[in-house]
Parts: sequence; structure tokens; C-alpha cells
Amino acid sequence: MDAWFSEHHRAHHGQDEFMGGRLLDGFELPVRAERVREAFVASGLGRVHAPADAGLAPILAVHDAEYVQFLRSAWSEWRALGRTHPALPMVWHAGLGLPTVPPRHVEGRLGYYSIDAGSALVEGTWEAAYWSAQTALAAARALVEGAPAAFAICRPPGHHATARAMGGYCYLNNAAIAAEALRARFARVAVLDIDYHHGNGTQAIFWRRDDVFFTSLHADPHDDYPYLSGHAAERGEGAGLGHTLNLPLPHGTAAREWLSALEVAIDAVLAHGSEAVVVSLGVDTFERDPISRFALTMADYPETGRRLKRLKRPLLFVFEGGYATDEVGRNAVAVLEGWAR
Repeated sequence: MDAWFSEHHRAHHGQDEFMGGRLLDGFELPVRAERVREAFVASGLGRVHAPADAGLAPILAVHDAEYVQFLRSAWSEWRALGRTHPALPMVWHAGLGLPTVPPRHVEGRLGYYSIDAGSALVEGTWEAAYWSAQTALAAARALVEGAPAAFAICRPPGHHATARAMGGYCYLNNAAIAAEALRARFARVAVLDIDYHHGNGTQAIFWRRDDVFFTSLHADPHDDYPYLSGHAAERGEGAGLGHTLNLPLPHGTAAREWLSALEVAIDAVLAHGSEAVVVSLGVDTFERDPISRFALTMADYPETGRRLKRLKRPLLFVFEGGYATDEVGRNAVAVLEGWAR
């Protein structure tokens, strides 16, 4: 199994976030991806490649063009106002019940294209997000060319980004972009999200589709981010009805219950008839993760990989969350080792 990693991720740093009523330094740090890359190299599982540039077209196959243009231009507009601090939204249109028009002012568009105040824009955000998506696309291309598995060490992460909004540290939805690209070879694709937080963006993107199955095991949205999606009753709509499966779990969930939910998700992927699977690989399920409340230990991650082996499908692992920076690399790569060995 080879991995893809872009040095451009370092351009996205120094961001702030609003959490628990306070403005904090961001938890989504460059060291996360560095630790994962180091652990992958040490594992001997395969080589690490820099992604080629596949351009904007695969991104625009998933994301709204006006939203993408906003990501590309927002920092220069923010800077033109004389501001050098990270850009965070301060207004939202939720609940207005009226038709909305994208505002002309950058502060208005920050709210229009955001779902929270946790995803700051800084000078290098677009560069990093663009190359994070290219990393996922390069790894997906390996599956299209016949590889049994590949690993995209993406940063920033992506599964909270919708077709037209950023959120949860995510700007472009790497897993969704990769899943769409895999459709060039595979008629039916699944996204299996094992991050602590519900992959609301991925769910929304494929909500009305029957060719991409989405399933997620995550913290109960009654109690945790993203709060507004991830309930068991959400099953898709229209052609996509029955092609979404959510498995919310309570705070404190440990390996036994979590692995049981994983088995349910794997069964559902197999029943869907998916020919390839994108695994949104978040390891913020770890017991010492600073912003999460599950209780998986380091010993549980190889077992996760072993369970995924039952899929017997080409697997694309896309790195998502995991904020215990001392352990994030070993935990993420342990999943791959469990699958490979």
C-alpha cells in the first residue's frame, strides 16, 4: 500500500477557532499530517508520493463553483480590509426563511459559505485545501489503476465540508471528491466514515444518490458536533433513500460497542454491492483525544484494520480527524497495518 502526501498542507497554519464560548488556537495543526507521514514511513508499508495536479475539474464535480471561487479569493479580500488575523464568520442566514443572495462583502460571504465558527481562513488555506484534494485524487487514481489499497494523508481534512460550505476544519471534501473520481471505474462506491464526528458534508453531497452509499459511526449528534445531522433516522432522499446509514454512539463508547457498530456498517456496504470503498479515517475516537469523548485505545486500531479486511474491495483510506498529536500517526497507521498484515 502506497501513500500520497503534499508538502503544501503547511501553508494552512495559525488559524483560530471559536469553541465553548471562547476564541482558541486551532486544534487542526500541521504536525498532525507530519506525524502520520512519519509513522507510515516507519511502518514500511509502502512508498510516499507527492500528488500530481489534476486541476479544478474533479473538485468542481463535487463543489459549487461560486463556493470554490470564494475559497480562492476570500483571503485577499479580507487582507484588503487591513486585517491580518484569521478570518472567521460572524453572521449566518439560518432560519431566515427567505431566498438568499451571496453577499458582496467578504464578511457576509464568510457566513454564507460556513456552517460554524471553527474553520478559519488564513493566507495559505486555499493552497493547502486544493492540494489536500489533489492528494485524495492521486490516491484514488491508484485504485482506478488496479491497486488494492491506497492512503491519502490529507490535510486539511474534508468530511464536514458540504458542496457549498466549509466547517469542522474542512474546506474541500476530500473523501467525496475521491469517491466521485472512483466512479470513473467503479459503478457503485461506498464511503465508510469512522471519524468520531459525523461526516455531515459527505452525507449531504450524496444524499440523493444511489450510486454512492454513505455510512458513518460517530458520536450521537444530540451530544456532539455537528449536532444538526447524523441521526439514525437519516436515510437519504429520492433516489438516495436507503443509501445512507448512520450509527450514532454515546459518549464513552469503547472498543466492544464501537467494533460492533463497525461490523454493522461493513455489512451494509457489502449489501449495497459497492465495488470500491473510501474510508474516512479519523482517529479522534482515541481515548485521549482533546476534543472527543470515545474510549478506543491504541491497541484497538489494528483490530479496526483487520475488520475492514472483510470488505474484500479496493480501499482508499483518506485521513480525517485525530487531534492527540503524540499518538495520531501511530493510531492512523495501525489501522492500515491491521488491514495489510
